[in-house]
Amino acid sequence: MEREELERLNDLMTYRGPNDAGAKIWDAGEGWTLGLAQRRLAILDLSPRGHQPMTAADGRVTIVYNGEIYNYRELRSELPDYPFQSTCDTEVILAAYEKWGIECISRFNGMFAFALYDRDQKTLYLVRDRLGQKPLYYWKQDQGGILFASDLKVILEAPGFPRRLRRDVLGRYLCQGYLNAPDTVLEGVYKLCPGSVLAVHGGAMETTKYWDVAETYRRMQEMPVTDYEEAKTTLKGLMQQAVKRRLIADVPLGCFLSGGYDSSLIAALAQEQLGETPLKTFSVGFADPAYNEAGYARQVAEHLGTDHTEVVISEKDMFDLVASIPTYFDEPFADSSQIPTMLVSQIAKKDVTVALSGDAGDELFCGYNVYDKIAQAQKLDKLGAVAHVIGMLPTGIGRLEDRYPFRIRTIAKNRDPRTKTQFGEGSYGAAARALAGWREGDLPVSYPIELSYPTDNWQERRMLLDLDTYLPGDILNKVDRASMKYSLENRCPLLDVTVVEYAFRIDHKFKYRDGVKKYILRDIAWEYLPRELMDRPKKGFAVPLDKWLRGPLQEELLSYADRDMIRRQGLFDAEAVSSLTARFLAEGDAGHGSGRNFSKLLWSYFVFQQWYAAWIGN
Repeated sequence: MEREELERLNDLMTYRGPNDAGAKIWDAGEGWTLGLAQRRLAILDLSPRGHQPMTAADGRVTIVYNGEIYNYRELRSELPDYPFQSTCDTEVILAAYEKWGIECISRFNGMFAFALYDRDQKTLYLVRDRLGQKPLYYWKQDQGGILFASDLKVILEAPGFPRRLRRDVLGRYLCQGYLNAPDTVLEGVYKLCPGSVLAVHGGAMETTKYWDVAETYRRMQEMPVTDYEEAKTTLKGLMQQAVKRRLIADVPLGCFLSGGYDSSLIAALAQEQLGETPLKTFSVGFADPAYNEAGYARQVAEHLGTDHTEVVISEKDMFDLVASIPTYFDEPFADSSQIPTMLVSQIAKKDVTVALSGDAGDELFCGYNVYDKIAQAQKLDKLGAVAHVIGMLPTGIGRLEDRYPFRIRTIAKNRDPRTKTQFGEGSYGAAARALAGWREGDLPVSYPIELSYPTDNWQERRMLLDLDTYLPGDILNKVDRASMKYSLENRCPLLDVTVVEYAFRIDHKFKYRDGVKKYILRDIAWEYLPRELMDRPKKGFAVPLDKWLRGPLQEELLSYADRDMIRRQGLFDAEAVSSLTARFLAEGDAGHGSGRNFSKLLWSYFVFQQWYAAWIGN
């Protein structure tokens, strides 16, 4: 690849880094060439000294890097012999590597994806942070080379890339709405898994894990915290430090504020650190009062004394962003809350370059509503086993189990020990497999990995599963793409490694107490905010998918459900797609649903076809 081509691909990500750009190509020996390029969003040391690719003082190591090392100042103090030329964290990574080798990553507290080339070893290291806050894709080329990038579009636009699709992942994508690492929808293209290092030497590649959810949980459980006051005091202190670290920036900084517990607590801790200087907070409200939480966010902001910006968005504001999804989410991704997340990012970018958020509170402290159902399902599991045995008895009208009421049938059929907490898929998962024309060898729509988690508590098991899958594959993916669309950096204090690992030590009953989710987090929040203001049902970002797919998007949906088009494409089952679409639209025309309203499934299919039209074509 020539330098001009490298620069062209790099510039496809200008929105991720509008402040500076750099590209270099070297002879890596043994017939190999190395090219590194970076687009910079300047956060620390805004001077040209922060330019990348950045090479160490002795010329041995070069890096391109996306993210933040929040403890870079502490690490720098441990590196007195290095002749620093800048005040940014990028150079600290170089200095740390030269002192400690690639094992230096275990010392980093931050979010990061970087490529580091060691000329002496003739080795390229690709590294991703522990929980996957920053993206990193790579294409293993047939001739042994590798092309990597923060965005999939760089690989899609690379010379010679064949754009061949994987059918085996489509059922899982349709069911989940995203594809988790290491999988992508493209043959030969992978996401580097969170907490991993990929070492490339010549044509050889080796991946190792330096941090793992299950293993870290097991290790932390050897040091359990069973005293509530100790847990609360220590957790609060760790969160205060995590927020303080994330307030270090040479650009304006603020905080997303939804009015819920997580974002409100992060805003409170940030305002506490800033003292008399008002924290800039941002929220979006919805014109539909049924989904509008802006009033709660406003009350939280008033109580904390933040400099608050609130914008009410209309359905049209959200709808107008649908066409941009394939450009900025350049892989199939169907979490519709991406749309309001883009809007709040757009609003925040007018005033700040960095925004804190409360992501990961649900996964770490048992906050999702599904965790209530999982606790109930575990209590009923033995009865479900009996119901399953009885239900397998033949009758004149088929198996009795198939005629159970929905809830009983769900518990009875939940017999696979590898997926115990994912029982909710049921007919939804079956429909996803049908649309994908399920074949032997396809990935299951669920994640059959639950036995890897060292706990018998189903809630804890599902929280760990969500940290491995839903959090990096959906939530962090969504927030990174939505914010970086507007050149806005998002920081998540609750994903500070000290907070995560301490959360693994805390007794579960402090997180889920008498049916109250996130109890310990709520208890800390009540020190800053009135309990009567905070205790209310969770709403979240809502997008009217039913209305859109049966209204302004109906014609496009029907075009994607055309049997001849689907057969020519060769990816989905034409009869299943057409039938489900017709049934979905008929339910809307009748003014009622049958309990099988698969709007989210059809939205996943719709978004895939949008992506396909944008990137693959005919």
